[in-house]
Amino acid sequence: MPARSAGGAHIALLRGINVGGRNKLPMKDLVAMFTDAGCDGVRTYIQSGNVVFSAKRALARRVPALITQAIADRLGLRVPLVMRTAAELEKVVAGNPFLRAGADPKKLHVAFLAKQPTAARVATLQPDRSPPDEFSVRGREIYLHCPNGVARTKLTNAYFDARLTTTTTVRNWNTVLKLCELAGGP
Repeated sequence: MPARSAGGAHIALLRGINVGGRNKLPMKDLVAMFTDAGCDGVRTYIQSGNVVFSAKRALARRVPALITQAIADRLGLRVPLVMRTAAELEKVVAGNPFLRAGADPKKLHVAFLAKQPTAARVATLQPDRSPPDEFSVRGREIYLHCPNGVARTKLTNAYFDARLTTTTTVRNWNTVLKLCELAGGP
């Protein structure tokens, strides 16, 4: 059942959870934190901090602060969290310029930004930083096409965070599609 039942569906994307044996956070604990914060229909997808839940707008606005504080209090970890509504994620899925251009979906990723960068900040990005990788900034997302794999790219969270003065977290295209489906999208 999609997470839209008790309010709007939302997707929380935590950065750096359960990666390389660091920042270990069991998904059952993460679900409990969201439930304790008042969210409904809480579900996780894979072990890397993808949470689909429903909440009314007022609560949803507070979720990033509530969850990051709960993680800090319980585990002593500082974990960035980026959120999207189900409708926003549907637009992300529909707007991938590399998919429309025929790129292999296995080579596609999306960097989700905590806030929309200014045009001046976007202008500081170097298109030729990591050939043959390509990126396209669209609002609060950066679509990535990494033909040699995301592990080899120089288009990293740290690079985008520094250049755009925001927080980014990257998901592969299959994860984006699955999260959209779990949130009740296409």
